[in-house]
Amino acid sequence: MRDRAERTRAEAVRSRRREQSQKRVSKSSIMATRPLPPITSRDGTTYAGRQRPTMPTTRRKFNSSLSMPGIEVRMPAIQITSTGVRSRLFSFFLSLLLGTALYLAVTLPEFQAAPAQVSGNQRISAQDINAVLGASGQSIFTLTSGELETRLRLNFPDLEAASVTIGLPNTVSVRVTERQPVLLWQQGDGYTWIDANGVAFRPRGTPGNLIPVAAFAAPPAPTTVTGDALSPSAYISPDLVKAIQTIAPTVPQGSTVEYDPKYGLGWADSRGWKVFFGTNVGDMALKLEVYKSLVDSLAQKGIQPAFISVQYASAPYYRMNP
Repeated sequence: MRDRAERTRAEAVRSRRREQSQKRVSKSSIMATRPLPPITSRDGTTYAGRQRPTMPTTRRKFNSSLSMPGIEVRMPAIQITSTGVRSRLFSFFLSLLLGTALYLAVTLPEFQAAPAQVSGNQRISAQDINAVLGASGQSIFTLTSGELETRLRLNFPDLEAASVTIGLPNTVSVRVTERQPVLLWQQGDGYTWIDANGVAFRPRGTPGNLIPVAAFAAPPAPTTVTGDALSPSAYISPDLVKAIQTIAPTVPQGSTVEYDPKYGLGWADSRGWKVFFGTNVGDMALKLEVYKSLVDSLAQKGIQPAFISVQYASAPYYRMNP
């Protein structure tokens, strides 16, 4: 009997607690749905409570209850679509397509460069140019015009300019401009060609009429730079080239222009002496007139000189044999 009375009392307590909890939940629900009262500021402006925007009905909502009665937390919806899968598949097929195209571009014979078509060359053969280019048989997509032009200019100092054009599917065109030699510079046991800018380069082919120069030593290094960054350094100054071109027509037949680092330009006269005029081209015409007058004067006096210097037009001199 005592146990039954205790169970009845416990059931009554649990029933009373359950009723109180339901009342609190009902009261909390009513308070949560009640609209907010308007708020009036000091300046008289009234702000009405704004309701939260409702979530799209297309998404699924999840409610999570806490231990506190009447309080719930709304969890964000998780939407699972197939968009990510489609994007990955598209990226995979695009990468596969590009990789295949790249492989075919490198390996197909239709895109392998043919021997270059060379124009503008006079002394350098097309075979030599193609050997230096090394483009034949290479994929046309791996060749660059700038690199090929640089390769030509560095291997052929006798090229003043070079232009390379690459076209699809496999054409390479080369347009070159060769240096035109004006001097045949002979020094020691060797010789080279020199153009109007003083650049020396390897003799190749038949150049035409060149002015031969017999040099006793190397000239001073030029102080001015001519040409672009790919042009080789000048061996002699352009002013010295111009001086040689000026004096060459007055050299007696059978003689050769000579260069001496100390006395400049001159020649060995067939009458038994050497004459030098320096390297200043500005007054070369005056020096030649002074030289003729001096030779005539010495001939009238019966003097046979061994050396005549007209390096300075205002102070010519001669020397006799010892």
